[in-house]
Amino acid sequence: MHKPLIFLSVTATLMATAAVAQAQTVNIYNWSDYIAEDTLEKFTAETSIATNYDVFDSNEIVEARLLAGSSGYDVVVPSGFFLERQIPIGLFQTLDKSKLPNIENLDPAIMAIVEAHDPGAEYAVPYMWGTTGIGYNVGMITERLGEDGPLESWDLLFDPETAAQLADCGISVLDAPVEMVAAALNYLGLDPNSEAPEDLEQAEQLIGSIRPHIRSFHSSQYISDLANGEICLAVGYSGDIFIAADRAAEAGQGVEIAYVIPEEGASIWFDMMAVPADAPNPDAAHAFINFILEPQVAADITNYVWYANPNAAADEFVDPEVLGDPAIYPTEEVMANLFPLKARSPSYDRLLTRAWTRIKTGV
Repeated sequence: MHKPLIFLSVTATLMATAAVAQAQTVNIYNWSDYIAEDTLEKFTAETSIATNYDVFDSNEIVEARLLAGSSGYDVVVPSGFFLERQIPIGLFQTLDKSKLPNIENLDPAIMAIVEAHDPGAEYAVPYMWGTTGIGYNVGMITERLGEDGPLESWDLLFDPETAAQLADCGISVLDAPVEMVAAALNYLGLDPNSEAPEDLEQAEQLIGSIRPHIRSFHSSQYISDLANGEICLAVGYSGDIFIAADRAAEAGQGVEIAYVIPEEGASIWFDMMAVPADAPNPDAAHAFINFILEPQVAADITNYVWYANPNAAADEFVDPEVLGDPAIYPTEEVMANLFPLKARSPSYDRLLTRAWTRIKTGV
């Protein structure tokens, strides 16, 4: 069953290598802690294309680089709800699918969901996907809240009395206004994608009520802080929390980190590989994207970063412990309780930015 796929992959790789003979470097801009240790080395060995690899830790950062123009990147990996609004303003070029034969490995169910961001997958293909939930230090949390604490609920964060009990051991939230406000709206029983000013005001009031108990707003620092026991609670991306848990276990200091998709629901997101409109080496970009879509390569990344990949053909290569973990590959019941984030309008973005500034400064 898989031999034709392997043959296509090898053939496509040889064709891609020939096509990029004059472009020996691909410039990649990806999220931090988001690729296997040997992925880039294997890509270069297979294609003879060198890599420049830079990282970011928020969608806002990569969007600013793209809007400024002449970013110099060939492949960027924004989240789907940011890509959705970036496509109409011409930030990306259409993909040449003749150079992406491995695209057929992608799971049709996942592609049906990301269709909302990029109809027909004209501009991007998914890299990895996950959820935004809560990571916590089991010992510290249970010491303060007991075994009967709301460990499966957003109450851990959004209930002021609960948050106050955790302030001394440290709470960190993402410096990501879209995701944090969406979580607050959902907790309040409102549409997480609402752009109604009155709904935003309610979300701001909710987050403002716990602001005195929040130690930091950061979208990557929480990984090491959780692992080192410097904080006890973090709103974060699923794979990042698992990385923190793994680092904590390796340190052998008795720090146990757990990740939970709260029972009220959480956001599901997809990070998308796209080629900027002014990419200096688009052929090399396609070669890299096609390489990532190889089943073994996608599985290797998932096994290392503990994020689900969208590659159906990769399942047989994914570590059974990872593939069978419902916090990484959620059950149908949990999936039904997840909500995708949608692109925001420019007018709402302005309101959101002002509200987030007020939240962070406590003014």
